[in-house]
Amino acid sequence: MSTRDTRTPRRGRPAKVDAVLRAACEVFGRDGYTRAGMETIAAEAGVSTRTLYNHFPGGKAELFRTVMAWSSTHVRDAQLALLHRYLDPERPPRPQDLERDLVLLARSWTNLTAEFPAHFAMVRQIHAEIGHIPDDVREAWQDTGPRTVTRETARVLSALAALGLLDLHGDPERTARHFALLTSGELAQLTFWAYAPLPDPEADAIITAGVRTFLRAYTPAPPRPNPGTASR
Repeated sequence: MSTRDTRTPRRGRPAKVDAVLRAACEVFGRDGYTRAGMETIAAEAGVSTRTLYNHFPGGKAELFRTVMAWSSTHVRDAQLALLHRYLDPERPPRPQDLERDLVLLARSWTNLTAEFPAHFAMVRQIHAEIGHIPDDVREAWQDTGPRTVTRETARVLSALAALGLLDLHGDPERTARHFALLTSGELAQLTFWAYAPLPDPEADAIITAGVRTFLRAYTPAPPRPNPGTASR
């Protein structure tokens, strides 16, 4: 099984639905939204096509929306757990070395591509087929995963700013997006969203450079000396 979020059926949901979601995640990640067929997904899940439509009467668009929300929830929760572990000053231990902790967070976020390969395969397909992805599906995915992570990262960065460790220039969410783009975002583009991973030393160098660039932009400026005091 390729993703850790597919091992245990959720209570209260039929096992068949979990099998369908697991299979659909694999098929959409492999074949893309346009080419994926409901018959293929049913066969992969070991259910009939009729059973598939009974659970998802809206067809492929409804199934894809459900799968992206289901998969994004697991990835989002993993990202937030790492954010709180490495960076949240409201949860002990408080950050001692901000550059080190930002590097650890960015590297850990990047490592999730190996833990959730089917999810990030679907993300690659979304980028490749964006003109064919229903708008509501794209928005549901963004709201469930990336936007939630951005908002919580902005909250954590604001808490660090309150301690005098960062200057967010009045826009916490933009600061959060800049951090992601400079670190995991650059790696995502260079590796085609984890399709062609880079050697660890190269990935580490990119992350470290991104974090240092982020800190140069968002570290508070030192207080200016008082001219009157300096002349005395």
